Amino acid sequence: MRRWGRRGASTKGRRMRLRFVRAWLALAPVLLLAGCSGRAPSTLDPAGPGARRVASLWWLLFWISAGVFAVFLVVLVWAVARRHRSGSIRRGDATRFVVVTGAVVPFVILTGVYAVGLRDMSALRAPEHPAAAAAAPGTVTVEVTGHQWWWEVRYPGTAATTANEIHVPVGTPVQVRLTTDDVLHSFWVPQLMPKTDLIAGQVNTTWITAEEPGTYRGMCAEYCGLQHRYMHFVVVAEPRAAFDAWVAHVASPAPSPDTAAEQRGMQVFLQTGCAACHTVRGTPADGTVGPDLTTVGDRWSLGAGAAPNNTGALGGWVANSQQVKPGNAMPPQPVPAEALPDLVAYLRSLK
Repeated sequence: MRRWGRRGASTKGRRMRLRFVRAWLALAPVLLLAGCSGRAPSTLDPAGPGARRVASLWWLLFWISAGVFAVFLVVLVWAVARRHRSGSIRRGDATRFVVVTGAVVPFVILTGVYAVGLRDMSALRAPEHPAAAAAAPGTVTVEVTGHQWWWEVRYPGTAATTANEIHVPVGTPVQVRLTTDDVLHSFWVPQLMPKTDLIAGQVNTTWITAEEPGTYRGMCAEYCGLQHRYMHFVVVAEPRAAFDAWVAHVASPAPSPDTAAEQRGMQVFLQTGCAACHTVRGTPADGTVGPDLTTVGDRWSLGAGAAPNNTGALGGWVANSQQVKPGNAMPPQPVPAEALPDLVAYLRSLK
């Protein structure tokens, strides 16, 4: 009876282990697919030299880890098989084995990885060809200031100012000068460059080089408060001619209202609290508390990714942005209900 009980317990244990393995095998495809969302930018899909260095270091660490794991499995299987064949374990001095596999080999691997990491960190402080970039005509510099919770973007030497959207010419190293107006933030475009912190009272510099046209999503990688999750921006890489045209357009005064609704909306904008906090170039509105709205109708989102930039969402944002992005610096606006459609029409015309 005692022998049968041990056999039954062993069988039950094998069944439980088998169920556990089956559960993990069923869950593995779900976990893999969860990492394949088209909305999430990946450092393993680089589109610039900076991100490519980060991806190369990641793959180096991955293959080292895979190799160590494979060796461990081979040794484990060999030890189990040897024990079953001989029926006993040979005992002896294991000092040499422990020293080699537990100290010497890890030291060599970690030293090599450390050297590669130092090389990449040094290279990431400047563009791939810094001398050529410095001497190239039309070198682009972008100034980015982090706020709770949006990104202010300026192009020195021009009047071009926007929010949560950076345009760069394809194939050109772009210097990005970073600072913060309040707390710590971290500027990160996974497909183009590694993270760079924004520190109060200090200007940090990083470089962006986009090798292919496209729109690349960026984010804040440092927890910065209540709305850290809505601290997104986009980097739009386009041919040099299109980039120059965009900068000239953004630097120009806002277009005059075309329709009667837009004209009424402009008056609402100037007569309420909007003009005290926001700038619309070419009008008396010159506030500096919130984002420049000269081209707000053409931006990719509202609230740094909090809502789509369409008529309905814009109306809700103007009426009470706290319902869309609680804690942001914009209070509910005292805009009469009958005037809100005109104000939204005017803001949508600012492109």
